[in-house]
Amino acid sequence: MTISREQLLLRQIEKVKAQLAAVGDLRPGSLSTQYNVCGTPGCRCKATPPKKHGPYYQVSFTRKGKSSSKFVRKEDLAAVRQELKNYERMKTLVDRRIDLATELSNLRLANNRT
Repeated sequence: MTISREQLLLRQIEKVKAQLAAVGDLRPGSLSTQYNVCGTPGCRCKATPPKKHGPYYQVSFTRKGKSSSKFVRKEDLAAVRQELKNYERMKTLVDRRIDLATELSNLRLANNRT
């Protein structure tokens, strides 16, 4: 039994849907590490060489056209990194779903013409 291209696309779409459902918690943005210099005279951050305060971790993102950032506590780093990774995975899967749906639509439109 030979599987049609349409059946193959439908199977691939179902697989992507299942993968999307399993993505888990997500968060858009990128994580950066910050080091700061304070205003206290004689502080170690003003020494030669300077020993800046930090590290401080920050997630920056743009959502609905608005840029924002949020500091992340060290103990939350692992969870935030996983959420960022999950978000990238979700975007990849959505792109794949769109590609498959477009191909399926084109195939069905072409079949309706014949």
